[in-house]
Amino acid sequence: MTAGFVDEPRLAGLMLREAGRRLRSGLRAAGLPGLRLAAPASEAIVAVPTDLRRADAAIARAFYVGHIWLAGHLVHLEGRSPFLVTDVPDAFAAELNSFEWLRHFTESGDALSSEHARTLVADWLRLKRRQLPRIAFDHETSARRVIAWYAHAPILMRRADDAFARRFARALDDEVRRLKRTANAAPDGLARLRVRMAIAFAAVAQPGRTCGAKAAARHLGDELERQIHPDGGHISRNPATLVAILADLLPLRQFYANQNKPVPRSLFSAVDRMLPALRFFRHGDGALALFNGAGVPDHHLTAALLRYDETLGEPLSQMRQSGYQRLAAGRTVVITDTGLPPAPEVSSEAHAGTLAFEFSAGGRRMIVNCGAPTRLDAGWRRLSRATAAHSTMTLNDHSSSRFSRSERLDRFLGGPLMPGPTRVPTTREEIGEGQILTAAHDGYRQGFGFVHERQLFLARDGARIDGVDRLFHAAGRAHRMASDEPMGMLRFHLHPDVSATQAGDGIRLEHGEEVWWFGSEGEAKLEDSIFFADGAGARRTKQITVAFDCLEHRELSWRLERES
Repeated sequence: MTAGFVDEPRLAGLMLREAGRRLRSGLRAAGLPGLRLAAPASEAIVAVPTDLRRADAAIARAFYVGHIWLAGHLVHLEGRSPFLVTDVPDAFAAELNSFEWLRHFTESGDALSSEHARTLVADWLRLKRRQLPRIAFDHETSARRVIAWYAHAPILMRRADDAFARRFARALDDEVRRLKRTANAAPDGLARLRVRMAIAFAAVAQPGRTCGAKAAARHLGDELERQIHPDGGHISRNPATLVAILADLLPLRQFYANQNKPVPRSLFSAVDRMLPALRFFRHGDGALALFNGAGVPDHHLTAALLRYDETLGEPLSQMRQSGYQRLAAGRTVVITDTGLPPAPEVSSEAHAGTLAFEFSAGGRRMIVNCGAPTRLDAGWRRLSRATAAHSTMTLNDHSSSRFSRSERLDRFLGGPLMPGPTRVPTTREEIGEGQILTAAHDGYRQGFGFVHERQLFLARDGARIDGVDRLFHAAGRAHRMASDEPMGMLRFHLHPDVSATQAGDGIRLEHGEEVWWFGSEGEAKLEDSIFFADGAGARRTKQITVAFDCLEHRELSWRLERES
């Protein structure tokens, strides 16, 4: 790992903090008393929360025949216990051991599904900890498992014998106590927030617990206040994280109310901020903008969450604390990343996409970013996070933010994003003809001596987008990297459903009834690209590229215009 420290000394601090966190977590978990022989009657589950995630009875039947599709991976059991299948990706193992798939058995609802679900859980309970993958007991997977067990306890306990009921109660009790003891040592971000939500669910579902509803609510409130910005965005800057949090937070809010318990004010406040933020990132087709780890959209879940948004007004035009801007006119929407990279501790899914934008018209996504892959293969994941996978400018195919050069460090730290831009000044104004957004970042100052500025203009009728990308000398002297290729490259990644054809000096883009033309001062070409954010896996697509030598040309204008 020494090479990684030489490449980026700040990684040394992250390594030390992460090692300390794991040590604290291990010590606290090791200090737990042994499992109790039985759970007291006072700790009976008196209520269960609602699961808003989409369920499909066919997936439960697939479990029965031994074909399991989770986290973008298909595994054939061939008569084995799913929990003893080895050599599966971490993403699959985490999804399997989270037990969130129990919702499919609840959806089926028949006696056979109940028995099969109970058999699977009993199978897991019989295994010793060393027989399960380490990821099965990390904070986030454990928290997801606790919430799923509470939500789907009815299907598990239907006609269950006393022996299973006792084993299940003991296991649930042990999981909650372990989470409570190690909560402060959980990784920052979504994992720590999910732990606090799981403990709060336990406090409401089992009032006899010693964890205490008031303490659980207070700790959850503190975490929400710290992690959710005033504009409703999450500190990770990942739009999809809002969906993951709200999918548990909204049922928890209703859970409190149904049990006649006071809903923590901070929970109400967080939900009220997050729902408009979720609407901000949504394109007309229901998909979320593909920034900082957002991938395959769950249209059903997003729509279910937004039904709780009582404001039902126009989306926000900007999210200052989260660092995003939205221009909208007529049938056209432009969403742009104008923020600093998130803190390294919560940047394991963040992308180097500063000043990238997405554009949709008439509910059709036209220009997008490549998005995060469902299958988290290391190579695809790294490629999807690079600046070149975003609709913005690159210099010599370098990313505007940096990544660790060590795969071992990435495995240990989760792949943090290292700054990168330190300032992203942004201004916007309304003029008679439309809206103008101007933003700049200094992510290329260190390697090239340039600041990149992008100006976007959206016409009042939504039928035209004008863009200008500029480079300014920063402190120090710009220098050319060793390359025979032009330094600058503008990329505009097209949604796979867009049909693109070169016609003279322009490029015609067609998606359904939406037809637009792209033109630029430089020579525009159509090249191959890849779209990661598709449920069936990565898809081939096209990108528009405009290359230029930025030592000779510091400004490049381009235009998107709807065909009349």
